Amino acid sequence: MKAAVVTFPGSNCDRDMAVALEQVMGRAPVRIWHGEAQLPDGLDLIALPGGFSYGDYLRSGAMAANSPIMRAVIEQANRGVPVLGICNGFQVLTEAGLLPGALMRNAGQTFICRTVRLRVENARTMFSAGYAEGGEIRIPVAHHDGNYFADDETLDRLEGEGRVVFRYLDATNGSRRDIAGIVNGAGNVLGMMPHPERAIDPAHGGTDGRALFEAALSNSVNA
Repeated sequence: MKAAVVTFPGSNCDRDMAVALEQVMGRAPVRIWHGEAQLPDGLDLIALPGGFSYGDYLRSGAMAANSPIMRAVIEQANRGVPVLGICNGFQVLTEAGLLPGALMRNAGQTFICRTVRLRVENARTMFSAGYAEGGEIRIPVAHHDGNYFADDETLDRLEGEGRVVFRYLDATNGSRRDIAGIVNGAGNVLGMMPHPERAIDPAHGGTDGRALFEAALSNSVNA
């Protein structure tokens, strides 16, 4: 197994992501700086971590989406390599056009940091195959701009195509239709606001996030 974690200026969950991947894979992921132009060959997973890339100036994730490494990330995503964007990583994926919609300021205008309940809406993706469809999991959130927005036509398409993977069970941030995570049309790019990398060890208070990494890595095109 071979994974990469991309770090942008302002990322602050890249180490957490790297530790989580090492625990699941048994080997440390490759660390990639945003200014690099190439990714290693044979990756089984590319992870875009949480944080506040470029200080969230302009819009959250907007400047990071134009980093040099994102051209390689988009190329790999289009080849079918799994790409996982958590929190700020989700924002980067929408700004890069790999996922539809946008992440806006939380409806309550405050930073939210707590564990939330999610329903697994689709357990037939490469990321969610380790969960029971319709099951409930508990994953931490920590964000200020996690309010997912898309127009009605886009939301209907996401719902109809089974691309809503996770949904909040309780009011969290104002996301339309309580969407917490979505995949692209090919199913190999997942963006989600909750942090599964903070729920893979009993010491975290829960292990519901671990199945996501195990499924993504085992179902990779390069696995």
